Amino acid sequence: MKQFTSTALLAFVVTLGTSAVADDLLNRQTDVPRSSIETDSTASSQQGNGDKLRTVSPEGAALLERLSKNTPFGKTNFDLQGLRAGMGTRHQPVNKDIKLIRLKIGEIPCEWVLAPGADPDVRLLYLHGGGWVSGSGGNYLPLAADISVAAKCAVLLPDYRLAPEHPFPAGLEDCIAAHDWLVENGPSGSSPAKATFIAGDSAGGNLTLATLLALRDRERPLPAGGIALSAATDFTLESESLKTVHDPIISAQTMPEFRKLYLGNSDPLNPLASPVFGDYRGIPPLLIQVGEHEMLRDDSIRVAKKAVSDGILARLEVWPSMVHVFQIRGLPESREAIEQIAEFIRSTLPKQNPRSSGDE
Repeated sequence: MKQFTSTALLAFVVTLGTSAVADDLLNRQTDVPRSSIETDSTASSQQGNGDKLRTVSPEGAALLERLSKNTPFGKTNFDLQGLRAGMGTRHQPVNKDIKLIRLKIGEIPCEWVLAPGADPDVRLLYLHGGGWVSGSGGNYLPLAADISVAAKCAVLLPDYRLAPEHPFPAGLEDCIAAHDWLVENGPSGSSPAKATFIAGDSAGGNLTLATLLALRDRERPLPAGGIALSAATDFTLESESLKTVHDPIISAQTMPEFRKLYLGNSDPLNPLASPVFGDYRGIPPLLIQVGEHEMLRDDSIRVAKKAVSDGILARLEVWPSMVHVFQIRGLPESREAIEQIAEFIRSTLPKQNPRSSGDE
């Protein structure tokens, strides 16, 4: 993967399976000229226009075929208790050498995930998914462990407050507080971070972007970068993919339910609820990953376009034949996407001052 720098405002990394589909998505969703699109240097095939485009692994194709036979969550009924039971399940990392440290930040239960050799002073705040109404850090321990191994960083998983018991902006306030704490505290106790990052998926991707906007507006310390996976960014529900994409994981019919439970009477145009409407000036670089077969695909494309229009470096990866939060699926694409996240973290780390060691 190329370093996260570009002479243009944007390096759109379109990893769709055909040039025609990539062109269609970008022409519909962005006004960035085709000539400014950077194709993925890690791709393994070429199409007729010379762009390098990613092929789909046999495992990825088989998973999509298998999942496509299922009924997506929320298609027939919205089972909140069932969702909470599933998303609240604790999953231990496969790697037994991963260190897990439970703690509380005020009243927020949290857990550190630290791989052998990881730098405890490079810290990633990972915000779990679950539609703002379910989920837990414990459910994401394997993914956090994979990221800690790949990026050699410490990962903090907070159990932010959930709706409807704690509607917007309660969960967001917990995420802001967790990052404020992370800046000055690590796995071993009080110590300043070399760098922090914020990442999250689905509802957590929404909270990642909203936390960045809130930290900037409150003049709080900002992370070195933000990573949004399969993010929900528009509670007005205007993204075209909500109407046109068959998502085998979750039905678009769930979005009005999530909106009702999370926002209540709050304005869906509030950028802290719908980050696609945010002003991204002053926000650190972004990495945005999304699957081709997601109802939320266009939420990611639109927020990348908005960030770029505000002058922010944003790397958008639309992965062919991938589904919602495919990074957790153990596919070759999952592993590669995690490596892309790790490379983003490495490439956006603050550069060391050569004089800090006493050199002139």
